Amino acid sequence: MTLYKCCVLLLLFEEGKSFIKPLYFLALMVINQDRSKRKPSGGKYKKLKIKLLNRMGRKPSHTKIGERSDVLIRVKGGQHKQKILHDENVNLYDPKTKKYSKEKISTTTDNPANRHFARRNIVTKGAIIVTSKGKARITSRPGQTGTLNAVLIDSK
Repeated sequence: MTLYKCCVLLLLFEEGKSFIKPLYFLALMVINQDRSKRKPSGGKYKKLKIKLLNRMGRKPSHTKIGERSDVLIRVKGGQHKQKILHDENVNLYDPKTKKYSKEKISTTTDNPANRHFARRNIVTKGAIIVTSKGKARITSRPGQTGTLNAVLIDSK
């Protein structure tokens, strides 16, 4: 991602006098999910296409443990994705009794997506969480589906 410095002129009014003051800020470019501009050999591909909206990516939601909060995002075709930003409950499936129950999440112990996510209590698909019934693995994608589902792997 490349950062560009932009200058905006801001018109200020103070005590009947108007003056122009430059205001500097950083503008971020869009996250692009397109192929790389470079070949595996290091050469450049010919530019055949331009950036299109359907190739745009978004920042990850990094779902954390806490009071429920979510965001609804419109995607291609008018559909919606529900990103969970914080959640403290999980729909827990017990394979022995074959029943679901709603349990409270204590903490995250392991996360295969990133080893630092466990320290920050970030929940992604495949993360190991601790509940009141024992350890469980997250099976849903909380940044896209809007639910937290898990399967019990080690009961207390």
